[in-house]
Amino acid sequence: MEYLTRFLVLPEDHFFLLGPRGTGKTSWTQHRCPQALRIDLLDPATHRELAARPERLTELLEGHIDDKQIVLDEVQKLPELLEVVHAWIERKTGQQFILTGSSARKLRRAGVNLLGGRALQVTLHPYMAAELGSKFELSKALQHGMLPVVWGAKAPRATLQAYNGLYLREEVQMEGLVRDVGAFARFLEAMSFSHGTVLNLSNVSRECQVKRKTCEGYLEILEDLLLGYRLEVFTKRAQRELAAHPKFYYFDTGVFQANRPRGPLDAPEEIDGAALEGLVAQHLRAWCDYSDGDHALYYWQTRSKVEVDFVVYGASGIYAFEVKNSASVRPADLRPLKSFGEDYPQAQRTLLYRGKESFVREGIRCMPCEKFLKALKPNPDTNYELRGTSAIRDLEMDITGDIGTDSTKVLAAARKAIV
Repeated sequence: MEYLTRFLVLPEDHFFLLGPRGTGKTSWTQHRCPQALRIDLLDPATHRELAARPERLTELLEGHIDDKQIVLDEVQKLPELLEVVHAWIERKTGQQFILTGSSARKLRRAGVNLLGGRALQVTLHPYMAAELGSKFELSKALQHGMLPVVWGAKAPRATLQAYNGLYLREEVQMEGLVRDVGAFARFLEAMSFSHGTVLNLSNVSRECQVKRKTCEGYLEILEDLLLGYRLEVFTKRAQRELAAHPKFYYFDTGVFQANRPRGPLDAPEEIDGAALEGLVAQHLRAWCDYSDGDHALYYWQTRSKVEVDFVVYGASGIYAFEVKNSASVRPADLRPLKSFGEDYPQAQRTLLYRGKESFVREGIRCMPCEKFLKALKPNPDTNYELRGTSAIRDLEMDITGDIGTDSTKVLAAARKAIV
């Protein structure tokens, strides 16, 4: 499969490279660190040898003292090697350690702090649309997701099903994380109905027929395996009563689709809407992690159920996004962003929809979702930013006017909303 350049920048210090299986961690290290000493713990012989004698790693390192980079692939398979790595780092040989992993659970349980805070933690996400460039297709992404291992497959749907089975078999069953694998499989399916919604574990526990306490444990496993995450409510300087519970998302739209059952009572537009929202979420999450500065992703919801799908908050500003799986923008679609703007007038507000035109209405930028995803990149010098003059130029080129609104007023509103 052709390697596509990723936006993740290689840190200069030691670091943990975390990400679910299939996100391309091994390929990324091979292309960014082609001369590195590579120790693959998925290789049975290597795993068996180092498991029997962890000190063997010291011998390997001493034999490759001239190698500037050391890649320890899938380190969660043998977390006791972290003690050896920690001791070697203390020797200050000038080598850089790159420790990849697909399970935060075993690393945390074994004690990542064994490295004494000497290693950064970075995350490799599924593809962003801009990484695929002209190869990106929104319809394909909504059905199959953005995992490199799936995107390059000849049978993506079958690959997704196999991906689910791989996690159940190798990460859950073989590691003994749960007693009842069948119940956990039902939990994965039940959680697909919570994708993009406020999380209610009591409902999930009833759906998969297990105790709520068991569901809480299952959710922790899901997050530890990096397969899902909770999105917290944006509460900074809140001016009204807000919701208290987080929303849940699978880390990739394709994984959501693979777990979501379908039947005669399931409306396709309902599933497509959740898939579109999840696709935007995973892009914004990747943007936050890859970009310079400290950014975090939230959602916003009042007690009266006025909700903005996503809020990006960080060093560069506040950005609010509403996602609509429709080809047109109705006045009601803008109300949540208008309410958010009343509380946070400095926020840059954007509505993403399935139409073709970019325009500004009532101070809110409206953009085709596919266009936004293709242009979203973490490098502010060469790409579409969440704010900036490049967005204004796009609007000036694409705006066709708003009913009953002078184009000069539209552009003035655009500048006010974006700059």
